[in-house]
Amino acid sequence: MEFAKERRERGLEIREAAREAARIRFRPILMTSFAFILGSLPLVVASGAGAASRHSIGTTVVGGMLAVTVLGVLLVPAFYVAVERLATWWRDASRAPAAPPSAPPAGDGGLTLRPAEAGHGGDER
Repeated sequence: MEFAKERRERGLEIREAAREAARIRFRPILMTSFAFILGSLPLVVASGAGAASRHSIGTTVVGGMLAVTVLGVLLVPAFYVAVERLATWWRDASRAPAAPPSAPPAGDGGLTLRPAEAGHGGDER
């Protein structure tokens, strides 16, 4: 999401920066993923000695790459937006001035110890 970060630093809103970065990176991500998937297809259609193990490895690799590609294209920008909003909120909350301390209530609120109770407080055995 380096592209989104750069656009964010240029002044774009978080969501628009993520959308533009996702649009720019969409084609390279798909090309890389599909090249890997197509390279793994011979494992899926393997025959001969050891075909069962190649078939299981190929099916796992191809299925996993398809799932990760779809989820990555959709979820990475969404996570960027969520984390960036949380960071912005945190930054704004830490910069806000603290509320002045409130005045103590009138009286002691019943917290004063009487002389007879002053020496008792703890585990007596």
